[in-house]
Amino acid sequence: MTEVASTYDTTAEISDDHILRVDNLVKEFPITRGVFFKKQVGAVHAVADVSFYVKRGETLGLVGESGCGKSTTARSILRLLEPTSGDVWFNPEGGDPVNIPTANKETLRNLRRELQIIFQDPYASLNPRMTVASIVAEPMTVHNVGTKQDRLDRVKELLKVVGLSPEHTNRYPHEFSGGQRQRIGVARALALNPSFMVLDEPVSALDVSIQAQVLNLLQDLQEELGLTYLFIAHDLSVVRHISDRVAVMYLGRIVELADRNALYEEPMHPYTHALLSAVPIPDPEVESNRVRIILEGDIPSPANPPSGCRFHTRCPKAVEGVCDTDDPQLRELAEEHWVACHYPEVRKVF
Repeated sequence: MTEVASTYDTTAEISDDHILRVDNLVKEFPITRGVFFKKQVGAVHAVADVSFYVKRGETLGLVGESGCGKSTTARSILRLLEPTSGDVWFNPEGGDPVNIPTANKETLRNLRRELQIIFQDPYASLNPRMTVASIVAEPMTVHNVGTKQDRLDRVKELLKVVGLSPEHTNRYPHEFSGGQRQRIGVARALALNPSFMVLDEPVSALDVSIQAQVLNLLQDLQEELGLTYLFIAHDLSVVRHISDRVAVMYLGRIVELADRNALYEEPMHPYTHALLSAVPIPDPEVESNRVRIILEGDIPSPANPPSGCRFHTRCPKAVEGVCDTDDPQLRELAEEHWVACHYPEVRKVF
């Protein structure tokens, strides 16, 4: 295996065909002690030096175990959480790139029209005291878009787009099923015609039969409206279905980033090998012959991450004196296939 390029260049300018570029993003939560005079005694390193880009019109899947920093990364990108450090360049159509962490309030407010998020839990993300019309129209109200009648017409149009009846505008969230509530959340996110959307595990709280409906809806909307998605999930089957490229995250770091087919057919990182070996295959004969990779030990605490490679405490290929001391950088080992590992290896797991 020959190395095609050097480590990921975080100093290059954002490309015209990239809508988002994240460079060295860090998010830490302070650990304090004391009742009145709180003193910081440590920090939870939730996101540690994450870099990637999202191409215009594509879906980038972000996967990993619970607690690895996926949602924190997404919220830091949108500045729902203030990043500790790093750059997030957003490249709007026909405009100049904007660095979201350093943008002032007015610039950030204008950017909100381009950047939207769909949350994981449709039962918690909708205000139970507001009607559907008020929920979906709220972004337009906040940004003073149109008259009251214009907003109501837009709400009815959006409800039709997501597969709900326009007659439901005066109903409340408790009158809908989980799948219908998530469709309301999608309608709300579409209200201002965004170009980039974060989908934070949008189907994980839904029944399997409803998941397919919502995923198909999201794909249809992407094709019709030219949307770009950052799709966060821990279900690798769902990610393979909807994503163009996939980034694998472990303990606040991206360890592998590649095209969907390359990642699933020729994964290089030991952690990706283990994740994919756990995906069930609907073929009893093939499934019975597979070798399941069982990782030993527990995930280290993000408040006290291991030195060197963060995965070395559970990695079956870890080499003492290398993996426990040297932090591997994200390198391009094949075309558009980035891996952060000292000893990468192509391994078929399906």
